[in-house]
Amino acid sequence: MSGIPKTKLTPEEYLEFERKSETKHEHFNGEIFAMSDAKRNHNKITTNLNGLVWQHLKGKSCENYSNDMRVFIPKTGLYTYPDIVVVCGEPQFQDNVFDTLFNPLLLIEVLSESTESYDRGKKFQHYRSIESLEEYVLVAQDEARIEKFVKSGDGFWVLSEAVGLGAEIEFSSIECCLALAEVYDKVNFADV
Repeated sequence: MSGIPKTKLTPEEYLEFERKSETKHEHFNGEIFAMSDAKRNHNKITTNLNGLVWQHLKGKSCENYSNDMRVFIPKTGLYTYPDIVVVCGEPQFQDNVFDTLFNPLLLIEVLSESTESYDRGKKFQHYRSIESLEEYVLVAQDEARIEKFVKSGDGFWVLSEAVGLGAEIEFSSIECCLALAEVYDKVNFADV
């Protein structure tokens, strides 16, 4: 890949590089990792979800971002780009460029074959260290299935899921109930 530095980068060097880059990269332990391009179903699901969440949050003190809002996890040092980020109250940013958020309340990842194990495993491990995070959601592309992990009062993460186009799921962190038929509107599962 041209344009990617060969040496390890400090967080400051990464941000300088990333803000000039035409593609997105995660950064961890000085290394950068190019993010793969999303396919049709991924984009449709993300667009549907972001629109539904945006509609629900209108008039509330929360904001939602899709794909391009970088999240920094101070306890582990990971910079990453969740598919959808929701923050309530005052957003906290790393600097005055306002493109790197510290305090998400809800993170949503649309799963793909190449990222599913990472999203479920190491990435979720990083996310769990974010103090403000209350809910983590994984959305399948190959079937109508949404899993959500909600942080309980004792710090444990509790899993629940909704399966099938007739099901609904509630994102309790923002009190938003969504029909899976709307989340998966115009999605062809055969396209995966």
